[in-house]
Amino acid sequence: MNRRGGPKIEIIKIIGLALVATFLALIIKEQKPNFAFLLIVFVGCTIFLILVDKIYEIISMLEKLAVNANVNMVYIETILKIIGIAYIAEFAAQITKDAGQGALSSKIELAGKIMILAMAIPILTVLIETIIKLIPS
Repeated sequence: MNRRGGPKIEIIKIIGLALVATFLALIIKEQKPNFAFLLIVFVGCTIFLILVDKIYEIISMLEKLAVNANVNMVYIETILKIIGIAYIAEFAAQITKDAGQGALSSKIELAGKIMILAMAIPILTVLIETIIKLIPS
């Protein structure tokens, strides 16, 4: 966590990688559009892999906070899964949009939203039950 330069340097590396890939894709696209698309997908996945370390740090920090606050880990795990679904669905939807498949992209987004709602129902149920208990009858 105390790496020299920290997040500022990492974002510059990510932006640099993305810009180089964009320029290369623009050049390659005229001759080999399939290769240009594969390059963009590869770089997108590489950027995601660069961020996995940061994601792990965030999850570890949230788990420590939950343990210190005596919060039920089931809720934290569910929220983290919901966030994960949102990011993965967004990532997949963007890739399909880049491939020119807008209709499929919207189906991925819809599936992500439905999965998030399904996972959120137990938390919403507990929240509503807690509010009902607080209301005097």
